[in-house]
Amino acid sequence: MLAGVSVDYYTRLEQGREKNPSTSILNALSRALDLAPDARDHLYRLAGSAPAASPSPAVEHVDPPLRRLMDAWPDTPALVLNRRLDVLALNPLACALYSTFETTHNLARMVFSDPAGMTFFDDWDRSAQSSVAHLRLALGYDAHDGATLALVEELRSTSPHFAALWEKNDARGKTHEAKAFVHPDVGRLTLEFNAFDVRGATGQQLIVYRAEPGSPSDHALRLLATMAATRVASLDTVMPTSS
Repeated sequence: MLAGVSVDYYTRLEQGREKNPSTSILNALSRALDLAPDARDHLYRLAGSAPAASPSPAVEHVDPPLRRLMDAWPDTPALVLNRRLDVLALNPLACALYSTFETTHNLARMVFSDPAGMTFFDDWDRSAQSSVAHLRLALGYDAHDGATLALVEELRSTSPHFAALWEKNDARGKTHEAKAFVHPDVGRLTLEFNAFDVRGATGQQLIVYRAEPGSPSDHALRLLATMAATRVASLDTVMPTSS
C-alpha cells in the first residue's frame, strides 16, 4: 500500500517471479521500506539497475605511498580494508590495538571466530551486525566473488550467530559511529573513525581512528602508542646486526 503496488505484484517480486522492476517501483519500495543509502543501492544492484553492469576487479595490494603515510601517524591507528573486510594493511598503532587477536587477516573472522573478539569489541552485537551487513553489501557488488562466498559459507557453518544474522539480509557499509574496544593493556577505548575510499584502488577503504582530545580514551591511546614504540625499540636492540 505504501509503495503503491498491488499485493500480487509485490508477492511476485518477493518470490522472484518478477525479474525487471522499473526504476519508479524501486524508488517507491525504497521509500516505503525506509531503506538507508547503502541498502537502497544494494537493492538497485540486485535488480540490475546499478550504473555498472560488471564489477571492477578489486585491488588487493596497498600502494607503498599509502603505507608510508599510515606509518607516519604514530598516534593514530589506521588500516586498509577491502569489501569483504580483509585487512590489507595496518600501521604500528593499529597492530598494537589489535594485538590481542591471533591473526588480523579479516575483521569478520576476528569478530566471529577469534575468542578475543567477544571481549575486545565492547558492543559485540553491534560489531557482529555491522560485519554481516558489510559482507552482504560486498556480494551486492560482485555476487560471484569466490573468496567472499567462501568466507560467508565458512562463518555460516562455524558460527550460529553469523548464520542467524545472515538470514536478515541487512546490507550496509561503514558508519561514522564511535566504537568502543577493551584492550588488555590499557583498558576501554572509545574511538571515533572515518572511512575514506582509496582512489585508484577499487573496493579499498582507509579507516582512521581517533580519540576525543583530553579524554580517558585519548590518554589510553597515547599509552598504547608509547608501549608499542617501546616494544619496537626493544626488538631493534636485541636483533643481531649483519656483519
